Amino acid sequence: MDVLLKNDFHLVLNNSTYHVQSLQTDKQPTNESNGMDPVKSLVHDLHSALHSKEYHLHKEQALIQRIEALKEELLPLEQIRLDIMAKSDARSKTLLWTGLALLSTQGGALGYLTWWVYSWDIMEPVTYFITYGNIIAFYAYYLLTNMDYLYPDARDRQFLHFFYKRAKKQHFDVEKYNWLKNKLAEAEESLRRLRNPLKLKLPIEQLQERE
Repeated sequence: MDVLLKNDFHLVLNNSTYHVQSLQTDKQPTNESNGMDPVKSLVHDLHSALHSKEYHLHKEQALIQRIEALKEELLPLEQIRLDIMAKSDARSKTLLWTGLALLSTQGGALGYLTWWVYSWDIMEPVTYFITYGNIIAFYAYYLLTNMDYLYPDARDRQFLHFFYKRAKKQHFDVEKYNWLKNKLAEAEESLRRLRNPLKLKLPIEQLQERE
């Protein structure tokens, strides 16, 4: 501290800049009435003037109240969202099982027509055109969605379709929910960044450089 205070410097704290003047080296340090040497007295005066501890505590309490208010506002929306997600997921699974049932029925019908009703010479062109029709359907899906027909992606697409349809029906504001979630994440991140410098005794700017 003695070396630091030999020259003037600027102290940056909470986006505020404070000019600190160096101690006069040509004067002999004298004891203050409170028993502290000049260096300790200067540090004490700086701390008292900046009120950094009080500021951090006030900021922390404000962020905690902000987080609690956001969680309270999100609670009813979260319950509605979970209900919509459960029903949309059930609809998506039902659609998948329906597709499996249709494919199984198609395969059974083709096998029945091939071995019991007609012959393979007659059914071969039918199966060819069925396969060609499936290719056309997959190509049309790509043109409409700009996505390949992959089962996970198709399921997610149907899930989102059912989700937004049911959300509109139940008057669930998706944009408001996402806005509140983003604000909650920002408040929690600000609280985390505020608490870490308190433990390390470093300003937030220095903490970012260390990370």
